[in-house]
Amino acid sequence: MTASSRGVLQMRLVVEAGDYEEAVRFYRDVLGAAQELQLHQDGGERVTILDVGRATLEISSPEQVDMIDRVEVGRRISPRLRVAFEVADAQQVTDHLSRAGAELLAPPTRTPWESLNSRLDAPAGLQITVFQELARSEASEDRPDGQTVRS
Repeated sequence: MTASSRGVLQMRLVVEAGDYEEAVRFYRDVLGAAQELQLHQDGGERVTILDVGRATLEISSPEQVDMIDRVEVGRRISPRLRVAFEVADAQQVTDHLSRAGAELLAPPTRTPWESLNSRLDAPAGLQITVFQELARSEASEDRPDGQTVRS
């Protein structure tokens, strides 16, 4: 199947935020997601669409979710939906998000699948994982020009 023949062109996660201003501030201004579109209407209808990079849909069995929670946090805490953001420096971003109001549930932890993952409760009732792919980060650090070679 070619890119032009795929049925799905974009995944958009729609989150209802009771404190809309706080959620926009956190995800746009603190996390750094680029604003694509913002519409405000007279009746209180407001939406902000943020570009958070490439989207994937991860479908996991309950056993997988249990295992991820044990590795990242040490116990089962995941809600039915959790949002994960890949970043270049998990420790720095976790610290930044914590200072900005997210509740730290688990600090950055090295996983068996070679990523550094932290878990936070964030605005709009979302539990988020911040993760850094260590193999990719370490490959960048090994090259003098900082570029990652992909096969």
